[in-house]
Amino acid sequence: MNDSAHHQRTQDATGNRMRVVISGMDCVTPLGDDASLAAHLHHGTPPFMPAPVLPGAAWCPVNAFDPAQATDHWRHRRYLSRGGLFALASALGAARDAGWGASAPDGAALVTAHGPNLDITSDFPHCHCDVSGTGDTQGDAPSPCATSTHGGPTAAHGVNGMNGVDGPDEARHGLSRDTAGLDHPGLDALWLLRWLPNTAASAIAQRLGIHGEGLVVGTACAAGLQALGEAYRRVRHGLAPTVLAAGGDSRLSAGGMLGYARADALWHSKARPASHAEALRAMRPFDAAHGGFVPGEGGAAFVLETEAAACARGATIHGEILGFGATLDGASLTAPDAKAHHAECAVRKALDDAGLTPGDIAWVAAHGTSTPRGDAAEALLLQRVFTDAGHRPAVTALKSWTGHLASACGLAECALMLRAARCGVLPPIRNLDTPCSPAAEGLDLVREPRPFPQGPGLIQSFGFGGQNAALIVMPAGTREGL
Repeated sequence: MNDSAHHQRTQDATGNRMRVVISGMDCVTPLGDDASLAAHLHHGTPPFMPAPVLPGAAWCPVNAFDPAQATDHWRHRRYLSRGGLFALASALGAARDAGWGASAPDGAALVTAHGPNLDITSDFPHCHCDVSGTGDTQGDAPSPCATSTHGGPTAAHGVNGMNGVDGPDEARHGLSRDTAGLDHPGLDALWLLRWLPNTAASAIAQRLGIHGEGLVVGTACAAGLQALGEAYRRVRHGLAPTVLAAGGDSRLSAGGMLGYARADALWHSKARPASHAEALRAMRPFDAAHGGFVPGEGGAAFVLETEAAACARGATIHGEILGFGATLDGASLTAPDAKAHHAECAVRKALDDAGLTPGDIAWVAAHGTSTPRGDAAEALLLQRVFTDAGHRPAVTALKSWTGHLASACGLAECALMLRAARCGVLPPIRNLDTPCSPAAEGLDLVREPRPFPQGPGLIQSFGFGGQNAALIVMPAGTREGL
């Protein structure tokens, strides 16, 4: 694209910067609807609980989620993983909120965030494993959380030591003895769809009649925020008139918990099982006693379009996206860069894109995973960007309220911050007693609920493999005229 064409696409007819707003939004999180969110913020008791599949660990589930109701009783919902169901439910809600009607507007594009489906035992219930570390690979009876319909967290048998089991005739599909051991009468003909990265995107496009560009982002825990940033770029640069960004994830299964446990990323108690009180105190970003994260689950979706288009059709505007930046560490497959230099570059790219300085940022929704390496690196980043510049925006960390939503965390945290702004309350960092480092001590870490600050905020997401994303957003009501 030449400079003239780029200039025309990024500016409106009056020569002003093209403003990209959020005109539709919905989310499914452990904190529930707006009324439930307000209650949780008031009482400080989100639904953390001991994880039934992994004694000593905790998780934070979405309670009372009905896949049939959430997807308008769509008959193909069984082909979606639980994370895919969250993505579809949020997308349908965001489209309704945007006033799309029966189908998406002409030219609408779709960007989705994807995380791997690790719910192995939901499709293969006869696989056995030792999730608890006791060495027992025989498997216990499924807990009351177990499901075969992908409608709830699964606590069925674990995931290691796959053994042959009695099943259909091995010759029926030309299967070998080993693969026949995985087959069983309850396995869907198209079970593979639950494991493909684009199934949720295909479902959303089918349900909403989206026929423009499609993109699936798989950048680990940065995927949700990066999907939203890519959607923003497509509207800002005139590549699509409107874009839906959506994603959902759940690792609340034997496979998901085992994966994180083997990576030594989870919080765990010395007690087996952990108590409910311990589970409530487990997630503690930037606290000296942090010891790993607690998985959560959920999803969110946003409809983006230009401010001019939204105003012309009388749409409700929830906020404006001002800037986006993304980088790669290019170092470890898992651990973050200890100095967070490339993550800092993502933040500064977002500031440059927004035309803002660090002093313009009123609040920060930190990634805040409650892991020693992650929290320490992020605190250094925030120190260099803000404290060293003589500015101390309010810093919160929503994973202390929801657990870690993996690939969907950035989307969900953006939605929750916009909802919190609507409620007028900035959520504190739960369980923060003693900051984890000198860099953290110098930050304005929010420890009690306070009035939501006026002005733009920064949302950060960092993922396995050194994936870094930063988004700057202005909630409705915090900018004159918005």
